[in-house]
Amino acid sequence: MTPAVGRASALQAVDLLTFGESMVSLRSAGPLSAGGSLGMHVAGAESNVAVGVARLGHRVTWAGVVGADPHGEYILRQLRSEGIGLQHRVDPARNTGIMFLEQRTADVSRAFYYRAGSAGSTLHREDLDPALTAGARILHLTGITAALSPEARKTVEYAAERAAAEGMEVSLDVNYRSKLWSRDQARAVLSPLARHASIVIASDDELGLLAGAPGAAPAPPADTDAAEAALAAGLLERGVREVVVKRGAAGAGVHTADGRREAPAVPVTSIDTVGAGDAFTAGYLSALLDGEDVAGRLRRGTLAGAFAVSTAGDWEGLPRAEELALLGTTPSGTTQR
Repeated sequence: MTPAVGRASALQAVDLLTFGESMVSLRSAGPLSAGGSLGMHVAGAESNVAVGVARLGHRVTWAGVVGADPHGEYILRQLRSEGIGLQHRVDPARNTGIMFLEQRTADVSRAFYYRAGSAGSTLHREDLDPALTAGARILHLTGITAALSPEARKTVEYAAERAAAEGMEVSLDVNYRSKLWSRDQARAVLSPLARHASIVIASDDELGLLAGAPGAAPAPPADTDAAEAALAAGLLERGVREVVVKRGAAGAGVHTADGRREAPAVPVTSIDTVGAGDAFTAGYLSALLDGEDVAGRLRRGTLAGAFAVSTAGDWEGLPRAEELALLGTTPSGTTQR
């Protein structure tokens, strides 16, 4: 194990615990090859969810590893400023990961990662143990962390098994990244991991990575709606309580033992879709923490997603609880006075 400097906030039981790699994102408003100015942001699916849930009034801890560099300091400062508790390690031998994000056209963004061998990829179970011991109502995981390194994958598996055994809700969002691993590799890890989850979250093209025999892709369906229902039913039979399907501009749906419920997307002007899925997840989980039923969770998830796509940045435009009513009730193009 690489020598490292450990630092942590005072830990106590929280509403949501999540962990993973947060990076510095350098954003360009146009093609990177043309040059120009870059904006500096924090990027990471898990920290996006952490910010979203914290802004909606809940106690949140994020665990991870950063390098002993200005990029790591920036990430920690940003997360602290959002009221998020930190259980982190500073690795003096590795760099904090960086990604460049270009707005190539109005409809297409491209990400370029510089994260191989990063500090965040060295995450191991000892980094997480204090936060798990402190306790949380929900442990939120993503498939991204499991793809970072063999040690990070073992940490995800350990955390999911321990949290489930200790009675925590386990939320697993697939968040498949083709630049990190193949679909077959993802399926082999995530399908068995789903047995520890009470809630699984996936986009409609990711659901198959959580179901079926590891290493074997399901046959292409003739009826995609029926195929989704069959995949969801298989997960419910394995002990998952809620199968949440994100559909982007088409809204979202949830499969439970009581049936299926759908919710449309909240109509807004789309500016930036990066982080929209994480925003939906944050809204959904915060509503669960507040005791909302499935319909209420879907509604808050789609509202949070609408805030994300109608503002620039991974998480900067995510709402606070008192702002949720701004969308869906306020006429478009108006100014509150």
